[in-house]
Amino acid sequence: MHPSLVRSARNAVPVHLVTAKAAKAFLAADRNRAALAAAGFAGRDGELMPLLAGAKVAGWVLGLGEGNDSFAAATLAEKLPAGVYRLAETKLDATQLTLAWLLGTYAFTRYKAKKTPAPQLVVPPGVDGQEVSRIAQAVFLARDLINTPANDMGPAELAAAAKTLAAQHGAKVSVISGAALKKNFPLIEAVGRGSSRPPCLIDLRWGHPKAPRVTLVGKGVCFDTGGLDIKSSAGMLTMKKDMGGAAVALAVAALVMGAKLKLNLRVLIPAVENSVSGDAFRPGDVFKSRKGLTVEIGNTDAEGRLILADALALADEETPELLLDIATLTGAARVATGMELPPFFTNDEALAADLSRHALSVHDPLWRLPLWQGYAFSLGSRVADLTNNPAYSYAGAITAALFLGRFVTQTRGWGHLDIPAWNDRVRPGRPIGAEANSARAIYALLQERYGPPPVREAHKGVGDRRTQTAKRASRAKAGGGAK
Repeated sequence: MHPSLVRSARNAVPVHLVTAKAAKAFLAADRNRAALAAAGFAGRDGELMPLLAGAKVAGWVLGLGEGNDSFAAATLAEKLPAGVYRLAETKLDATQLTLAWLLGTYAFTRYKAKKTPAPQLVVPPGVDGQEVSRIAQAVFLARDLINTPANDMGPAELAAAAKTLAAQHGAKVSVISGAALKKNFPLIEAVGRGSSRPPCLIDLRWGHPKAPRVTLVGKGVCFDTGGLDIKSSAGMLTMKKDMGGAAVALAVAALVMGAKLKLNLRVLIPAVENSVSGDAFRPGDVFKSRKGLTVEIGNTDAEGRLILADALALADEETPELLLDIATLTGAARVATGMELPPFFTNDEALAADLSRHALSVHDPLWRLPLWQGYAFSLGSRVADLTNNPAYSYAGAITAALFLGRFVTQTRGWGHLDIPAWNDRVRPGRPIGAEANSARAIYALLQERYGPPPVREAHKGVGDRRTQTAKRASRAKAGGGAK
């Protein structure tokens, strides 16, 4: 269990969560709350104040505003002084509140000499502290990988991270590196050969061979200069995050393996650094992909779809039941839906419905965009089968998805997620920097499809354990049994 969670504490300080609508009634319920009223507490979003009993701090109160931010409770872990706390009775989702608390403890401290001690929370009744901790730690794994600067996170280091994760869960990892890629993965080799750090294809496998096959492909561009079509200095500032898809794929793998879901998992990560050198690939070059399709390079800064193409072709050869690729692929996706609502693409209606539903239920937002075939004309080239630089100035996220779709011809259950892997503003539990967009939504989807039946009462509010027990007893008495 995460160290910021404890199972019990006799003298834990209570914390009350109050919306703006409920603030007046909360203040009127206890004469000790008069000081809060005098200080102007109104339940505003993020408003955190001590609840005094004389000169003693008897508790804390956090304002939730309209109550729309599911991670508002992260403010507690971010701002409360060191100590042990418990959530006062609330009708809010206790599991979500606990996860929010954990996300609020995150800090990227690899290069910091001083580490600030975090407050601790008593695990609320009915909450699986171990499971919530696993989810938070998987998010932290992805954030740490993305936040690590490129001088310490190249293709070899990304492969080492995959091997470390595999060793923890008994998975197997193979790595094809450098010139050995040229024969079977020519697009990966072409993109990565301009760097002094050799490109590689990381292949992680876990699970029973006869279980349903699920494959995750994560874009692993450890740094993107844009290549010979070089980015501006401002455009490169956050390009250490261009391996965010790979980080999310590893986070999901950690969750799947830790939960021992009944599936045959494969994770493919094409890892490269897109650099400028005398050996870098050039605009106008033509390469034959693993799929056999030839690709004309219209722009070296559209490298992500190239390395994904070879990895997707390999994944598709096994015809997995589900194939998901996760990538920080296009600026057009950010223009379309912003930094907080990543788009996804699929022609599998069941997958689209399930992914949208789980994204909503676990507060890991995703939004479906169409694989509009009307834009497929833009992928044509006069000298090759495809171009990586569509001849159309609109719908860049869609045309990128259509390009990837040309390399998935056998797998029906394919989805493409175009994520930012980055928070560009501070919100509770989401500091500026790396973010594991879609990891929790994908895990919830896989958990539903390949895990044990859900415990329907695991996400009730704090303090209603007796209500849950009564409901189970009532069902048992009626002959329905406990579920």
